[in-house]
Amino acid sequence: MSEHEILPQSSAIAACEARIAGAVDVASLAHCAGQARELALALHAAEAGPALVTGVLSRLNDAITQRILVVLQSRYRLPPARWCWLGLGSEGRLEQTLATDQDNGLVFSASDDGEARDLRELFLPFARAVNQALADCGFPLCDGEIMGGNPRWCLSQSEWLESFTTWVRTPEPEALLNASIFFDFRPLAGDSALATDLRRELAKLTYGNEIFLRMMTANALAAAPPLGRLRDFVTVPESGGTVDLKKFGSRIFVDAARIFALGSGSAETATAPRLRRAAGDGIIPPADAEAAAHAFHALQGIRLAAQASAVVAGAAPGNQIDPDSLNEFDRRLLLETLRQARSLQQRLKTRFQIDS
Repeated sequence: MSEHEILPQSSAIAACEARIAGAVDVASLAHCAGQARELALALHAAEAGPALVTGVLSRLNDAITQRILVVLQSRYRLPPARWCWLGLGSEGRLEQTLATDQDNGLVFSASDDGEARDLRELFLPFARAVNQALADCGFPLCDGEIMGGNPRWCLSQSEWLESFTTWVRTPEPEALLNASIFFDFRPLAGDSALATDLRRELAKLTYGNEIFLRMMTANALAAAPPLGRLRDFVTVPESGGTVDLKKFGSRIFVDAARIFALGSGSAETATAPRLRRAAGDGIIPPADAEAAAHAFHALQGIRLAAQASAVVAGAAPGNQIDPDSLNEFDRRLLLETLRQARSLQQRLKTRFQIDS
């Protein structure tokens, strides 16, 4: 992206941020959300690079969420307790694309279980209103109800920590799934110290915890890159010859990077920085970390390109792609990103002595 192209885009981003900050109702923020997606499309078209596109989109989505919280806070009688709204999943990693639903939670301070129950009842109407406002802004409600308006995820600090402790010490399938979503949390609004304290306690639970990390690794290895021995790509008939670039692509890098970060006690949530931090901690060679980070961004770029094409065609953006629809360069690029994903999984197998 040239300097000539960067300046107008930077001005447009700043203008969008200003409109978000000045919005007084959800309808105005819904309009801003549409503009944010248009900006992401423009950045992609200008070849700004997937890291910049997803970063800008995530930051604008952050701003929309933060403004929704401000607008709605005045309409609800919130208790005088410390609270923090948490972004989870791709939002927590600052890696949102054009196809994303809600993953969020709420943490608050409480002196004991009784007070936590009372405070939860006061926070829930507010949290549900925030979830609905986000849906009105184009962020669909989470099918798995991983949202702050769900009582399961509107918890006191000690309740969150109790959940984290249970998931780490009893890593059953549901616990491992929860860990893969909730452990990428990031504070978006409110008292960020609540999230910082949670991150510190989580690090104590996972640092060097070989049993938990090995279970996380075994779970992560269930999603293998769709590469074959005789053919370039392997697809299943029910997929219509397509590949899910999230489930069998970017998720592989995300899962591996999360395992490295949890094992080292890192507070980092974004995938590429996690991979580079793993190199700095001596977990993987620096050259391998750079190769994996570049492959992850390249894969995100292919996802964005497919989503952008869907939006232009008036269809809903998704993560499925037909490899045969790609030009020769992008096809080879996708193959190489998936080979890097397979290499990263092999490193996990070796690290935790897991036989394939």
